Amino acid sequence: MSIYRSRAGRQVLEQAYWDAVEHLEVEVEERVVETRHGSTHVLVAGPADGKPVVVFHGGNATNPMSLAWYTDLADEYRLIAPDIIGQPGKSAETRVDPQGDDYGEWVVDLLDAFELRSAPMMGTSYGGGVLLRAAAFAPERIERAALVVPAGFGTGSVVSLLRVSLPAVLYHVFPNEWLLERTLGELCSEKPNRVVRTTIAASLRHLKLENEFPEVDASELDAFDAPVALFVAEDDVFFPAATTIPRARELIPNLVHTETLPGESHMLSSTAQRRVTDTIREFFDG
Repeated sequence: MSIYRSRAGRQVLEQAYWDAVEHLEVEVEERVVETRHGSTHVLVAGPADGKPVVVFHGGNATNPMSLAWYTDLADEYRLIAPDIIGQPGKSAETRVDPQGDDYGEWVVDLLDAFELRSAPMMGTSYGGGVLLRAAAFAPERIERAALVVPAGFGTGSVVSLLRVSLPAVLYHVFPNEWLLERTLGELCSEKPNRVVRTTIAASLRHLKLENEFPEVDASELDAFDAPVALFVAEDDVFFPAATTIPRARELIPNLVHTETLPGESHMLSSTAQRRVTDTIREFFDG
């Protein structure tokens, strides 16, 4: 079953994907690898001899839109950014159980395809939950983990979620600029650029949105001892700091860095993106 509402909608999101690739401030290569959960398209950036870092993007959005936050790392690291299966992009449209081992199996297959015994990893939003599922399934494959506004630790209140979900649902039915602006205003810390605006609008109109998030419980992370850095946005309607930080401290055995980004929403400002990227560089170099 397709994750897109129509063939035309799929084409709109594919165009948004390639527009986002063209606007990346770094050159990327493409690879396609096979996994037990389907074909996976991967964007690769950075020096061929750079330290590999696996980068998981946010859900209901495209890989290059998220990758744009971290392209400064490509001067030193080899960024391996897969299109998550079941999300808009070029990978298989397979939607797996977000609470089971499927994402962990997928990450293991991805690492094997790149001949990596282990690697540092980064996960943004839904991608943070994917990383946590990999930590539960194959903790030895993760050297260090950076989680940025991550899923996996519960969500905000019903009231806060309605602030974004109500205009988003209405925009799908009655697409107009006012509803889109209301949705973006709840999601974004600053006026979004054209790529972000176009991608979010296309997803709301043309994608069968993923409404379940990957999560873990404490027992699943008993063997996960890699250092973890956590970055949360103070005003995130999905994963607010007040919910995420206490839960992360309960679940993650080796949480070595926690940072709240004041005044930030789920989609970080360019200033916050640079701040997080600089800190992740220090964390991975440590």
